[in-house]
Amino acid sequence: MRNFNRKNNQIRPISIIKDFSMNADGSCLICLGNTKVICTAKFETEVPPWLKNKDSGWLTAEYGMLPTSTDSRNRREARQGKQTGRTIEIQRLIGRSLRTVLDLQVFPKGQFVIDCDVIQADGGTRTASITGAYVALALAVKKLLKIGVLSKNPLKDSLSAISCGVVCGNIMVDLDYKEDSMADVDANFVFAKKTGISEVQISGEKTTFNLRIINKMLELGLESAKEIVSLQEKIIGKI
Repeated sequence: MRNFNRKNNQIRPISIIKDFSMNADGSCLICLGNTKVICTAKFETEVPPWLKNKDSGWLTAEYGMLPTSTDSRNRREARQGKQTGRTIEIQRLIGRSLRTVLDLQVFPKGQFVIDCDVIQADGGTRTASITGAYVALALAVKKLLKIGVLSKNPLKDSLSAISCGVVCGNIMVDLDYKEDSMADVDANFVFAKKTGISEVQISGEKTTFNLRIINKMLELGLESAKEIVSLQEKIIGKI
């Protein structure tokens, strides 16, 4: 039996608490099982130097794990003087995914900065981060439209993410840490509600995989995304 007495096609209990940070333009605490991530969005009225004099805004993301987010204490990357390859990969994934549903021409002289800080990790931190980051971004857009910083909604679609995998021959959705560490195949999907798929990451950790497995994981992922999007919409409300 999986943790939380769930079936292979069920995600862990999920909750999202909005406005978790008073200083952010948009924020939330997302809990996916025992994984917990604080996601914030802040709008800045400047763009990176390489976008100067170009008719485009930007969105960038940062990701990090607090020292006690795992069983053994993580050393702060700032103390080591550099980010790990995993951190760089995940924050690029978060930013890249969010930009697929954002019209950057709507705010040509500004950028959104997304921060995802993992306070407790039990698998699926990157997918929880993307799901929570979209909520934080949407709440920030809602606020900026209300106060007149933005004159048009730049969001073209909503975004959610979920992991899948093959564990002991079983295709499962939303792997926790124990399941992920045992997985023969590991996958992460990022879905846009109306327009399709933003990103697919699939790796054969201990074995190869075929089209049947890919299709089954996609099917489970899409069904899970519907559940996640429904919660996101309740939290965000109408923009």
